[in-house]
Amino acid sequence: MTLDGTPAGLAPDRKSVRIAVSSGVVGTAVEYYDFFVYGTAAALVLNKLFFPNFSPVLGTLAAFATFAVGFVVRPIGAIVLGHVGDRVGRKKALVFSLLLMGVATFAIGFLPTYSSAGIAAPILLVSLRLVQGIALGGEWGGATVLASEYASRGNRGFLASFVQTGSPIGLLMSSGAFVLVGLGSDEFVQTWGWRIPFWGSAFLVAIGLWIRLRIMESPEFRRATAAGEMAVRAPIVEVFKYSWRQVLIAIGIRFVPDIGFYIAATFLVSYAVNTHHYRAGDILACVSIAAGIEIFTIPLFGRLSDRLGRKKVYIAGVVFWLLLAFPLFALISSGSVFLTGVGVVLALAIGHSSTWGLGAAINSELFPTRYRTTGAALGLNVSNIVGGGPAPLIASALVIGAGGASWTVSLYIIVAGLVSLVAITAMAETSQRDLSQDYTGRTPQPQSSREVLKGRTQ
Repeated sequence: MTLDGTPAGLAPDRKSVRIAVSSGVVGTAVEYYDFFVYGTAAALVLNKLFFPNFSPVLGTLAAFATFAVGFVVRPIGAIVLGHVGDRVGRKKALVFSLLLMGVATFAIGFLPTYSSAGIAAPILLVSLRLVQGIALGGEWGGATVLASEYASRGNRGFLASFVQTGSPIGLLMSSGAFVLVGLGSDEFVQTWGWRIPFWGSAFLVAIGLWIRLRIMESPEFRRATAAGEMAVRAPIVEVFKYSWRQVLIAIGIRFVPDIGFYIAATFLVSYAVNTHHYRAGDILACVSIAAGIEIFTIPLFGRLSDRLGRKKVYIAGVVFWLLLAFPLFALISSGSVFLTGVGVVLALAIGHSSTWGLGAAINSELFPTRYRTTGAALGLNVSNIVGGGPAPLIASALVIGAGGASWTVSLYIIVAGLVSLVAITAMAETSQRDLSQDYTGRTPQPQSSREVLKGRTQ
């Protein structure tokens, strides 16, 4: 037996760990690229192409509403693909989610606009956005659980946090793609240019699949299967029966990183361009720089959580968000691209990374192996329905309601921070947990010999 209780024959070597973590990083980056490229397009061009009969303000709100639609169905992806991950295997669920996201994103690049297809254009757009949401709903839980189950207790926060870098990498690629497209004329961007970032998804998905197909199933899943612990017929039922408190905690702690992130990375692009008349390319460059820095700060906070504990680091990150809420918009209102960039870097590279970076390890540590993928994915994605998903839409409505003033959005971030602060305070420290142990107080029932044999052949 290893120190973490894994049978010696199932303990992964360093190469397997590297492949598993790389798979999580690349696959998650591709999925977030696909998801974020839509958000960037919504902030810049989709309002004009798919909702031309609306005023610029209402068109932007409509575009952000379609962005939010992708979050509404994410719990469906968490339940369906979480079921596959807990019953059949983490790897199979991850391969399917990547394929689903790639097909939907690639297809968006071929959609007709309102001028050529009328009302059918926005209907098709929303339909493909729903498919994107289902795919991403199952991606995050599976990828973070797989990485966490390959890591040991002493470095779980560090290794699992690399999967979280998929978010800023995806944001960096999507923003960078539109920066490059924006080098062309406005006519080029409005006709064909906006489609190119969506088409680029096919190449990225191919790379992600090549890596994912090389990984083995996680050692913890194989251990639990061999021990006869994976007889859960309906993981979602077990989640609510034995871990509903953990689900509430997982939902609550995600409020400030999710709301803060989508305000800083999506809403601020539209706000800075339309309200303060910045060039779109300048703001996208600020977001890209911040995302690039965050790729390095996320693992640093993950390592810090292994040393100091998840709660201490997370609480510090939430407090940082509370302190930044008003200064962030003051920096943007300055009219200076440099100061705006400083604000976006602080929001993403410190505020977001210090909280988001810990989510992979925390959510995996909250749930037992038999329904870990479902529980981890559900906690994040339910939070996104009421938190991150509608954040750009709510922020836009708040600014309109305040006559263009941003103070209401700052209060919005503060309220989100207080929700996360209550949730993380209620959580027990998880950094020293053994993932092979069940902390719900329920002893798994043994499987029949037929079920055990079936599990070993998967």
